[in-house]
Amino acid sequence: MKHSILVALIATAVPLILSAAEPSAFGAGNLDASEPYGLTPSEKVILQNKNKLHSVLVKSNNQANEVDSLRERLDGLQSIIENLSRNAHNNKINLKKLEDQNYKNIHNSDEYSKRLSDAVELNSQNIEKLNKTLSEVSLLLNNLEKDYISKKEFNTLVNDVNKFKVLVAKELSHKSSSSSKNSSVSSAELYTKAKAYFDKKYYTKAIDIYETLIKRKYKPAYAHYKIGEMNFKRKNYANAITYFKKSSSLYSKASYMPNLMLHTAISMDKTGDKKHALAFFNAIVSKYPNSKESKEAKKYIGL
Repeated sequence: MKHSILVALIATAVPLILSAAEPSAFGAGNLDASEPYGLTPSEKVILQNKNKLHSVLVKSNNQANEVDSLRERLDGLQSIIENLSRNAHNNKINLKKLEDQNYKNIHNSDEYSKRLSDAVELNSQNIEKLNKTLSEVSLLLNNLEKDYISKKEFNTLVNDVNKFKVLVAKELSHKSSSSSKNSSVSSAELYTKAKAYFDKKYYTKAIDIYETLIKRKYKPAYAHYKIGEMNFKRKNYANAITYFKKSSSLYSKASYMPNLMLHTAISMDKTGDKKHALAFFNAIVSKYPNSKESKEAKKYIGL
């Protein structure tokens, strides 16, 4: 039952995960990378749920295999018990026959001793097999109990998936509400309005409008850049990287590229990705040697 519910949960969560994942021009936000970096809060939740789902799937598959193995061993145990029962019954009948036939002397004969010895040996072998099987079954049950997905763990996974669904729903609702408010205003007016909000540091309102402009495909490269800048100023470095790399992929010859690259490098440095940050700092110095961004980059490189 738990296995079927788990499959249903995964079927619900996977489309959301796939739709939210986005390839990155810089390599940031790539959830399939061995060491993902530059993840947005939503992408971090996706990665956590992805890892938990994988862990539970592995445990579930192991359980299924162990249960099948347990069934086979129990079937073997049942066969041994039935064989023991038949042998004991046959031995009882044979001994009864010997007594009914009143072969008193046969008790002291070699033939009786041989029959009795064979019966004892057979029973000893069957008992040894039974003990071995019982020991293996006991060990298997202990392993199954140790690796079994607990009710608490299963409920935690369900709660995590539900929280992720709520997070996505809120994000979609927020964007839908913002879009409806701006639907009657021209893109040029929204562009001016967004810039005014940005200059006043009303970043939440500015981001909403730039998101609307992105949907309208009105100067999307610049809109992504500005949203990246606002996330950078708020120290949301992972989000900043995501918007910067999208802006760069849309228009790599923009006048703001030196600043975009510098803030991308700093964001990578802040998120612990020193290797990629250094590559960006060096690229700034090489490509824009006379810019103020190049001077700033040199400080990080140590030149």
